[in-house]
Amino acid sequence: MRGQGYDGASNMSGAWNGLQALFLRECPYAYYIHCFAHRLQLALVGASTKEISDTGKGMNQIGNLHRSGSTRWSSHFESICSLIDMFGATISVLESIVEEGSSSSLRGEACGCLITLRSFEFVFTLYMMQKIMGITNLLCQDLQNKSLDIINAMDLVPTTKALLFNFREEGFDHLLEYVQMVCTQHDIEIPDLNASHKSATRRSCQQKNSLTIQQHYHFNIFNIVIDFQQEELNSRFSDEAVELLKLSSALDPKDNFKSFKGEDICKLAEKYYPGDFN
Repeated sequence: MRGQGYDGASNMSGAWNGLQALFLRECPYAYYIHCFAHRLQLALVGASTKEISDTGKGMNQIGNLHRSGSTRWSSHFESICSLIDMFGATISVLESIVEEGSSSSLRGEACGCLITLRSFEFVFTLYMMQKIMGITNLLCQDLQNKSLDIINAMDLVPTTKALLFNFREEGFDHLLEYVQMVCTQHDIEIPDLNASHKSATRRSCQQKNSLTIQQHYHFNIFNIVIDFQQEELNSRFSDEAVELLKLSSALDPKDNFKSFKGEDICKLAEKYYPGDFN
């Protein structure tokens, strides 16, 4: 068994012209594995980007927390936690800039940020993403551990999916209650959650009043973001890739081949290299 590692995911992962594709043309039994820590980061970025694009209203303040070249999503989780910790102080600073800014453009930019931060939608999104990234943070940290135990790390994948599912099924009411408390503390207007939701992108004659504002936050934002997150995790952490890594761990020489299992090696050879073994 031979392994090669490369940097530059965009050059590697292309299905048609990437190095992955060139290898597979010459050796169809080669197996490509994208860095799992990077996969997790991409899954989270995909979910947060979808939420930002769907809700709009200046949500780039959250979107800018992820950078295209960064694989260490944990730093972004810490950034969101820091923003939450300094939320009141940030609002105070922005209010001071609006009143005493040195230029009209600076005051205008501060005013726009202040309007966004003091919106119920921003606070809801901020705390929702904190909860989601809090669930995935343990897996993220484990995948980046230099002394990675692949068996334990792969066991965390279904655990993370289960925790996200439980958060989807049981976490909305608690999250909404907490967001309302935060808004009350910072004197942020809370909409009438029982009122009909009206999309800002449609004319009044085109509005559909079948959903309340609370249902909009529950089904159009909360559920959709978590469902998208689950889809991303299922796609990037496929059962086949997880099984391959678990079976390959039988060849790990660490601790005098502690994980060595003959049956796993046989299964690895039979399933993934059928042309070489019978």
